[in-house]
Amino acid sequence: MPPRFFVDPPLLSGAALTLPAGPARHVQVLRLQPGAAITLFDGLGGEWSAIVTHMGRSDVAVQIGTHDDVERELALPVTLALGMPANERMDAVVEKATELGVSCIQPLLCERSVLRLSGERAQKKVAHWQAVAVSACEQSGRTRVPRIAPVCTLADWLRGLPAPPPAAAARWMFSLREAGPLNAASLTSAGVVCVSGPEGGLTAAEEAVARGAGFEAVSLGPRVLRADTAPLAVLAHLGFLSRFA
Repeated sequence: MPPRFFVDPPLLSGAALTLPAGPARHVQVLRLQPGAAITLFDGLGGEWSAIVTHMGRSDVAVQIGTHDDVERELALPVTLALGMPANERMDAVVEKATELGVSCIQPLLCERSVLRLSGERAQKKVAHWQAVAVSACEQSGRTRVPRIAPVCTLADWLRGLPAPPPAAAARWMFSLREAGPLNAASLTSAGVVCVSGPEGGLTAAEEAVARGAGFEAVSLGPRVLRADTAPLAVLAHLGFLSRFA
C-alpha cells in the first residue's frame, strides 16, 4: 500500500502540486524517488492517487491522479467530550479515538482535572492534538479528520449546547454512580455525544448539571476504567456494532 499523506488545501485530479513542508519531509525521510506512488487526502472525504515527479532538497512535487470516493467512517458520528487526562495520556486518547472513528473531540476542564490549560498554552495543545489526529488518519486509512475543539470548562460547554430536537444525537454520560447500561438500540443516524470525566470521574454536581442538559448516565460495567480507557472502550463497542449492523 502506498504511503498516505494529508494535504490541507482541497485536492483536484490532474493537478500538479508542491507538497506542504510536513508531507514533503515525510516523503524525503522515506527516500521516495520520482515515479513513486503515494496516496493523498484532504480530510473532506475520499483519497487521491499521486505520483512523485520531483525531489528537491526541501521541496517535493507530485502529479495528482484519480479520486477514489472511499468511505471508512463509522456509520454514526461520535463526539467525545473528555475531561483531559494528565501527562501524555491525552495524546494517546486522541490518537486511538481517531483510529476508532471519532468525529470530534472536545477537551474539557472539570472539577477534578489534573491537567489545567488556558490561554496560549491551551491553543498550542489543541494544535498539537490536531496534528496527532492527522497522523492517526494517515496511518489508519481515514479520509476525514476529526476536529479537536478549543479547551473549555464542562460548565461552559454544557451551557452552549442547544436543547436536543427530536431524533437528535443521543447524549451519554459515563458514570460510576447510578447508571443504566449502554442502550445502543436507541441510537439514530444523528449519532451520540459522550461525556467522559477525568481521573476520579465527574463530581455529583457535574453529573447533575449534565443530566439537566439531557445526558443519560450510562455504566461501562462493574470495573472502574481509567479516564483514558473508558472513551476508547465505548468507541470500539460502537465500531463493532456499526460494522455488523
